[in-house]
Amino acid sequence: MGTLEHILDLRRQLNEHNRKYYVDNAPDISDFEFDRLMRELQDLEAAHPEYADPNSPTMRVGSDITAEFRSVRHRFPMLSLGNTYSLDELHEFIGRVEKEVGQTEFVCELKFDGTAISLTYEHGKLLRAVTRGDGTQGDDVTANVRTIRSVPLELSGSDYPDLFEIRGEILMPYASFDRLNAEREANGEALFANPRNAAAGTLKQQSSAVVARRGLDCTLYQLAGDKLPYQSHWENLQKAREWGFRISDKMRICRSVGQIDEYISYWDEARKQLPFPTDGVVVKVNRYDDRRALGSTAKAPRWAVAYKFKAEQALTELLSVDFQVGRTGAVTPVANLAPVQLAGTTVKRATLHNAEQIAALDIRIGDWVYVEKGGEIIPKITGVELSKRPAGSRPFEYISECPVCGTPLVRYEGEAKHYCPNQNRCEPQILGRIVHFIRRKAMDIDGLGEETVELLYRNGLIRNAADLYDLRPDQLACLPRLGEKSADNIIESIRRSKEVPFARLLFALGIRFVGETTAKYLASHFGSMDAVMGASREELVEAEEVGPKVADGIVEYFADEANRTMVERLRQAGLKFAAETAVLRSDALAGKSFVISGKFSGHSRDELKELIEQHGGRNLAAVSGNVDYIVAGENMGPAKLRKAEKLGIPLLSEEEFIAMLKDDETEAAAAGREEGSSFQTEAGDSAAPAPSKTKKEKEDPTQGSLFQV
Repeated sequence: MGTLEHILDLRRQLNEHNRKYYVDNAPDISDFEFDRLMRELQDLEAAHPEYADPNSPTMRVGSDITAEFRSVRHRFPMLSLGNTYSLDELHEFIGRVEKEVGQTEFVCELKFDGTAISLTYEHGKLLRAVTRGDGTQGDDVTANVRTIRSVPLELSGSDYPDLFEIRGEILMPYASFDRLNAEREANGEALFANPRNAAAGTLKQQSSAVVARRGLDCTLYQLAGDKLPYQSHWENLQKAREWGFRISDKMRICRSVGQIDEYISYWDEARKQLPFPTDGVVVKVNRYDDRRALGSTAKAPRWAVAYKFKAEQALTELLSVDFQVGRTGAVTPVANLAPVQLAGTTVKRATLHNAEQIAALDIRIGDWVYVEKGGEIIPKITGVELSKRPAGSRPFEYISECPVCGTPLVRYEGEAKHYCPNQNRCEPQILGRIVHFIRRKAMDIDGLGEETVELLYRNGLIRNAADLYDLRPDQLACLPRLGEKSADNIIESIRRSKEVPFARLLFALGIRFVGETTAKYLASHFGSMDAVMGASREELVEAEEVGPKVADGIVEYFADEANRTMVERLRQAGLKFAAETAVLRSDALAGKSFVISGKFSGHSRDELKELIEQHGGRNLAAVSGNVDYIVAGENMGPAKLRKAEKLGIPLLSEEEFIAMLKDDETEAAAAGREEGSSFQTEAGDSAAPAPSKTKKEKEDPTQGSLFQV
């Protein structure tokens, strides 16, 4: 056997053994033998680089070479799913489907709580892996996905299409998540909030070697291509399993509402035993002909919906209560609990919010309490099991002094929390303000995290934000976990922060009640730090988004001599103390005020706010009669929605908002491109362009797409 033939044979063997171990859960050789074959292949490939192949099993270990992600346009849009928490709404969806297409089959699948991915295969080999991105285009993360051992690099068999896509979810199993967070905690790094965030963050790592070590998994649930073997979703997924893909064995065909309800009821409880996170059930129409008849809206397919499970609860004992002090002096009570399993992780702490919440729930030490976890690190307590309350328990007494510095706590009018007013001598407040100052949306100083800030504070190098600009590399290089390179990077990042715009500096100061948006309006209205510092309460409230409470916070901040001294030192350090004149891209939104609410697929909330300002509009923080439009994404707050309906404020989808920014020329060019294209459906039909769009086509620009997401 020649060298190339031997290399190809080793790759075939290793791919087959990899599938048996990671997909079929039925290995037939030992780990030692697998490693021996892998080492033999690695040695041969190193000796013969002319036979390199990006889909070789040796690529599973990843590379330490960092790489930027290029943007790739999706062949088919990656649409989001409509969500419901109500069985009645789910039944209405089924009724609408059957009214339009008649009696049909549905496929019920678990809704995996990870990050969406689209894999393209050409001639049986992995060609490309792309994230959802904005639904139209995403990031090419192929090098990272190659390290996920449940993703086949080469397919089994020979009856797959020459070119097709398969989509699914990149997951982080609970075991990998717990191990990763334990490592991060040991290294003094911030913990991931949940497995979903950890999976998304890992997939965007610039080093594929890091990805390979983190234990990601992948489950696939949707195919598309020109020549798929069958005309139904279920049959094609069974065939995909034969090709080597990990397809969930939890999916079922359901032919009635009752069967769908039974599936949901079963998995609402049984999911707690799964080794990976799920947050609902996806109900899809099975036959492609029915899907095409139903079509899609601009946002979501009309042939699928996601039923979301309610937040999980656990019952456990309240052992004690700690009190944390934030940068503003706000005191937050945190419950220490007897460890309990919840949503796949062990919960030991939960937030209690404030004294009013504790009193409303009548929570007492020794109580058995109900805990919910909605995807955050610290869950919340939602109730008390009074039947288990120990005899002789006493009502909880809230603290009256700061747990750190001993200063008597105060409670401001209209505030639910208690505050420590000793802002210049209470350590967590000092550290919190410095951490706030360096964060990305403020001064964006890289290399400084909470642990490093605390390290500098403990070594007497900083006492406030202005001290950062006096630091020298030699002062940092000798500290634990730093060194010369890290020290140089931190000093360079501090130097670059001097170019941060005035509005962000104003936000970075941490003035009570002055958030990002308010800081922008203050900078625009007054133009300079001196003008803000010298403004009276009456002058301050004349600025947009500044009410009496905000004005009082600003006046109090600059009345403090320590704050004024620090601000003067920042001036001497060369930071920007005046606003630059903004250059507008257009006046398309001139005179219009917007509120952004919910989650969006194509843009972040910050990006949408920036677009509003670039086109002459104004961002407002709260829904009021001054708002012209609300740009509403998924999961818009119900209170905001009710208020908007009461005030008659129009709601814009993300797509409708973007359309407001386009001029006639851009729209005409887009229309021209659209009329010259054709769209391939899953079954391979090519839709010929029509001279003009019907009303249904205008409402349904992705009609024919059979992708879930």
